[in-house]
Amino acid sequence: MEYVIETKNLSKNFGELKAVDNVSLSIKKGDLFGLLGPNGSGKTTTVKLLTGQIKPTGGEAKVLGLDVFKNPIKVRNVVGIIPEQETPPTFLTAEEYLHFVSKIRNLDGIEKRCEKWFKLLEFGDQKDVLCKDLSRGTRQKLMFAQAFLHEPKVAFIDEPVINLDPIIQRKVKDYLQDFVKGGGTILFCTHVLEIAEEICTRIGIIDNGRIIYEGAIKDIKRKRQHLEDLFLKLVRED
Repeated sequence: MEYVIETKNLSKNFGELKAVDNVSLSIKKGDLFGLLGPNGSGKTTTVKLLTGQIKPTGGEAKVLGLDVFKNPIKVRNVVGIIPEQETPPTFLTAEEYLHFVSKIRNLDGIEKRCEKWFKLLEFGDQKDVLCKDLSRGTRQKLMFAQAFLHEPKVAFIDEPVINLDPIIQRKVKDYLQDFVKGGGTILFCTHVLEIAEEICTRIGIIDNGRIIYEGAIKDIKRKRQHLEDLFLKLVRED
């Protein structure tokens, strides 16, 4: 089985706080893997570790066969990342920002790539607006676009639809499902259980930095369980 995201005993401490505590995951090609947990459970820290944005206290991590901690820049070059907070440069317009990202990544066909996302996410009328003046929802669309401009094989996504209206949410969810059907892989952090149950193929529940459950959504449904009930039961027990 081809695993494209792997961790072994991955840990991150901030002083006495164990933000990520011996997390071991194996996520295969074509998975839309939902990492679920309460606020402060370790989801965002896990993504930052897997994308080489912060250094671990211990453990190992590989993405597409690359050792994340030895090759953090290589990893960020080949994956797509949507951070928890929308942070495009305030002094650029939406179009300038996507052009900037394209040039940093040495992409060809920049105009075509950008136009695809302005059209898909319906914010072409905002392309000449400074990022600082964009609504939160439009900034989120922009960050989604930059993550997929280079057509990555793996994407790390932290709450990508929370500020979007229902029409764009549907488009984003459809895109993510098509992406994994085409062979891509996504690690998707959220605390919105309904979205995870709708679109994820597998889920892991993290609480207090530890994985307390991992399994396939289809198995949960086969047992006629609701993800919310399972989540609340496990987190309360933990």
